[in-house]
Amino acid sequence: MSDWDGERVLVTGGASFIGSHLVEDLVAEGADVRVADDLSSGELENLDAVADEIEFREGNLKRLSFAEEATEGIDTVFHLAADHGGRGYISNYPANCATNMALDNVVYEAAARNDVDRICFASSACTYPTDIQQEKQRLSEDMVSFEERGGAYADEVYGWAKLMGERSLQAYHEQYDIDASIVRIFTAYGPRENETHAIVALMAKAYAEQDPYQIWGDGEQTRNFTYVKDITRALRLAAENVTDATPVNAGIRDYITINEVAEAIFDRLDWHPGEIDHMTDKPVGVRHRAADTTRAAELLGWEPQYTLQDGIENTLEWYVGNREKDYVENNLETLLHER
Repeated sequence: MSDWDGERVLVTGGASFIGSHLVEDLVAEGADVRVADDLSSGELENLDAVADEIEFREGNLKRLSFAEEATEGIDTVFHLAADHGGRGYISNYPANCATNMALDNVVYEAAARNDVDRICFASSACTYPTDIQQEKQRLSEDMVSFEERGGAYADEVYGWAKLMGERSLQAYHEQYDIDASIVRIFTAYGPRENETHAIVALMAKAYAEQDPYQIWGDGEQTRNFTYVKDITRALRLAAENVTDATPVNAGIRDYITINEVAEAIFDRLDWHPGEIDHMTDKPVGVRHRAADTTRAAELLGWEPQYTLQDGIENTLEWYVGNREKDYVENNLETLLHER
């Protein structure tokens, strides 16, 4: 029998890209799933495959009354709801990202009032200090510390908000004895992701045959692109195995350049631009980012199962199958910048 069989689970932000994949996994594991989402970036159609098997509630989780309604009768909360987007979004909308601090605490407060057993928080690699990501060194969880002076230096307002979400959850664990787990998600990608995120943005530009093809920065910045199903498995394993709010990375150890991803996409589409325009005036974030996954292996028995090639193939198949080429060509700039 699955650990989730008959478990009453709330997924906040469950109509989102990652959230909808997690909902599908939990339904497959036998959980009784409720989704709470304001549909500001999530889409109901993301849940089409399981629509008849879940309960959906639309509302703003920053309102305590709705958060209490959403968490009533729930055993486990997966808290994924957040105001966020890709690099361009978090650079241009810092105040929007700051509202996540209020959102997280309202959800935790409502969960505590309703005697929820456990909370799993979807955090981010943006919690890591930016200055240590100019050279190649894998990020380990202890590179962020709440105990040392100067132990935290997060990536933009979004990263600070995620870091405060972690600290708040630890406080709720201490005060209310709620089992708590934290997963720091590294550069997730996959089907249903929107074009404000790197890999799908690169796919959209190639699908629209943008030429010169635009790459933000020199393209040699690296990320550890992690396929969505590896992320959702890490979330479930963290909820099952961690109770004391110890953060765990969910990412890959490889350094993959943006240029490498673009070339892989060109090859898959059998199209190559005549020219590539590296736009060095655009926001690109940190120079290098890859995860130390030692703790995830030790505490969760987790390691990534999908290769970049597998992930790009799956994602591109979904993208081409769900986007009209004319629509992408005519709306490319809007798609790349609006969440």
